[in-house]
Amino acid sequence: MSAVLTRLSREEMQGEALDRATSGQSLTNWPTIFAGFMAKGIAESDIRPRENVLTYQAWRALGRQVRRGEHGVKVTTFVPMEKKTGEIDPDTGAEKKASIGRRAWSATVFHVSQTDPIK
Repeated sequence: MSAVLTRLSREEMQGEALDRATSGQSLTNWPTIFAGFMAKGIAESDIRPRENVLTYQAWRALGRQVRRGEHGVKVTTFVPMEKKTGEIDPDTGAEKKASIGRRAWSATVFHVSQTDPIK
């Protein structure tokens, strides 16, 4: 039973990573992404952030595996921070959370050419 729960959590995590990777609006990391992948020999015209440059978990959500030994490009992102309020949501029974800001986080992104389809 715990294996099923772990798998669902992993799938949810991958789906969330894919959503964040494809729906972001910031262009802050784009120069870093282009410079990093062009240094790896990938043509500028083949680099499309949010389409074919994604995080490891986002590629997993799309059914692709980053090849062993591949090195990506490090970027900085901001993740939301929440705290528990102590209140219980009457609809779900879960404890409510309040947003308290964002914090910097580094992530590594990979180009589609560094991945293979999962069989």
